[in-house]
This record gives sequence, C-alpha cells and structure tokens, in this order.
Amino acid sequence: MVITGFLHAALVVTDLPRSAHFYGELLGLPLADRPLDFPGIWYQVGEMQLHLMTAEQVIPDRVNDQKWGRNRHLAFGVADLARLRQRLMAAGYGVQPSTSGRSALFVTDPDGHILELNAEFNAEFNAEPPALP
Repeated sequence: MVITGFLHAALVVTDLPRSAHFYGELLGLPLADRPLDFPGIWYQVGEMQLHLMTAEQVIPDRVNDQKWGRNRHLAFGVADLARLRQRLMAAGYGVQPSTSGRSALFVTDPDGHILELNAEFNAEFNAEPPALP
C-alpha cells in the first residue's frame, strides 16, 4: 500500500487565541509539539494531529444547511456527547443534532468550520473485527 496513514488535518483560523480556547479548552484537545515557527497551534487527536494556521479571512463553504454532515467537515469520536453538548452550549455555541438519528451532533468552530462530534465512533472503532473466513 502506498498510503500508510492519515497524519493530520489543517484548518485556517482568523483568531488563534479564540480557536485555542475552542479546541483546547472546550473540546479538550491536548497540544502537540510544533517543530515549525510560523504562527499556529497543533493538537494531538489520537494518532493524528489537527494543525491550526492563521489567515486574515476564512470563507467556509457550507452547501447543505439542513444536513451538516453533507458539508465538508472534520469528525471526532467523543466519550461523553451529552456533557460536551452542554459545555458547548454554555459557551454560546449552537449545536445541530445529526438528522440520521445517530448519537452525533454538529457544531461550527469560531471560523465556521463544521465539526461532527460522534459518540458511536468509539464503540464501532473498539469493536472486535469480524472473523475472516
């Protein structure tokens, strides 16, 4: 196989301290080492990383306002979806439940990037793989 793994996702943000509060404080992502010196913050998310880089303007591209999962988005597995939902709402962020009925919700970060927060991912990811014939 030529591709050996998914290393990181990079998002452009306009206000690094505001985004650091959202991703680091509200979502609880731990910081990752940054070997480069341009403005930004890196977070460790399991075995991959999320890189936040700065720009003066970000133009989100939402195409479906009813089904946020049909838009470009990042998805995170979460351990306690109800608690995270309360935390986000207390901080003033609106959340959108998944229209599919899954145990998931959607929220936009301070720059309008859509995030899926999915409680079912953890159960599916940690389940025993099916036996091979």
